[in-house]
Amino acid sequence: MSLDIWRQRFHARFDLQPDQADASEIDETFRCGAEFRGTTLWVLILAILIASIGLNVNSTAVIIGAMLISPLMGPIMALGYGAGINDSALMRSSMFNLGLATLLSLLASTAYFLITPLSQAHSELLARTTPSIWDVLIAFFGGLAGAIGATRRIKSNLIPGVAIATALMPPLCTAGYGLAVGNWQYFGGALYLFAINCVFIAIATLVMVRMMQLPSIRLLEDRSRIKRRTVIGVVVVMTLGPSVYLATNLVQKEWFDRNSARFVTEVIRANPNVLVLSQAADYPSRQIQVTLAGERVSDAAMDAMQLRLADYALGNAKLVLAQSGQVMPDINAVKADILRDFVQSNQTEIGVREARIATLQKELADLRKVAQMQLPLHDIYREIAVQFPAALHIAVTSGYRAADLSVSAEFPGGARPLLLVQLQLAEPLNAAEKQRLRLGLAVRAGLKSVDDVQLEVRAAAATSSKAKSIKPSKKDQS
Repeated sequence: MSLDIWRQRFHARFDLQPDQADASEIDETFRCGAEFRGTTLWVLILAILIASIGLNVNSTAVIIGAMLISPLMGPIMALGYGAGINDSALMRSSMFNLGLATLLSLLASTAYFLITPLSQAHSELLARTTPSIWDVLIAFFGGLAGAIGATRRIKSNLIPGVAIATALMPPLCTAGYGLAVGNWQYFGGALYLFAINCVFIAIATLVMVRMMQLPSIRLLEDRSRIKRRTVIGVVVVMTLGPSVYLATNLVQKEWFDRNSARFVTEVIRANPNVLVLSQAADYPSRQIQVTLAGERVSDAAMDAMQLRLADYALGNAKLVLAQSGQVMPDINAVKADILRDFVQSNQTEIGVREARIATLQKELADLRKVAQMQLPLHDIYREIAVQFPAALHIAVTSGYRAADLSVSAEFPGGARPLLLVQLQLAEPLNAAEKQRLRLGLAVRAGLKSVDDVQLEVRAAAATSSKAKSIKPSKKDQS
């Protein structure tokens, strides 16, 4: 297969022309996105408030939702499109609308952070305060993807995806937070990140418009073309420069932290007579701070360690050792103490739980016993009625007597059943008759003692009418 055929297949696979919209449709798409009035203005303000809440509560999902509905990509891409087709009027309109959107976004986010009771800066907010070259790459590649999506006949979810990837909304909200709390470092870092996104999304759109060879509004003279290119170049360099510096610092810090950790592991921890309690690498001051326990490190040994820093690309760093003692603890003894404390703690907790389980089991057993202590009240009532047919009033019920007075009356643990009988007779019973009746009732009810029967016998007055007997209810029997 010849090279030309492979070239044709490659071109057909990556060609953007087949599904590209016509020039008039592309022009309308970019111009419509550039305007901020009415609906888009309100949606922008609401999206800013949603994103501010998301940053305030550290919710990534809420922030993504705000970026999905944000119309902020429109004027940025329209600016790049206007530069690509030499439309100065569209460029001015896009810059005005972008400035208006930025101002309203800052006002809305600042107002929110002034009234919210939550003032702590979470990770989602702090991530927008230190831009670097990687944010430039994200904005540029995102702008390329957005320009491709905006020039297709069939619109897809590319534009919302680019808005999420480039994260246009959170930097503005973070800048508003910086204004609200008076933190100018947060304000400047976030606003710089927003500027990076705007500039490189617009530049990427300009590049794609030129690559697609979309028709220009007018041809520029050589002088005007050189002037415009110079302005664009200066803006790009001014935006790119600090990000490169910040990225360089970030990379150097990562190397410093990694090499410091490797030095501590391979040089200091390798000494069996010392124990590293803590370690910290401070890149701005180029210091490696290590806290040790065990044998005291001599000055000569410290000097030797300092010289070995150069072997780990840390020649300009300073080693700071803080030694907590001169006696090296027995590691095995320390481990044994820790294990013993752990076992004792577990045993104590297990003992507490076992005691609780035993208490619950006893309470359950008491409840079961109480359930088995139900007295045959209905049968006792009938037998009393047979024994005293002329009784004017009979009442039979049951209760519980606490074996231990400390037992709560609400819970009959350790209790025993009690039979309560009330009689109203025409003639009173003497003491012997009452005692025999109590004894008979105790035997009939299966009680352990005659003391568990409380009997009250009253004599009826001569003028009293015959009262109705009161039978035990089903509730009394249960």
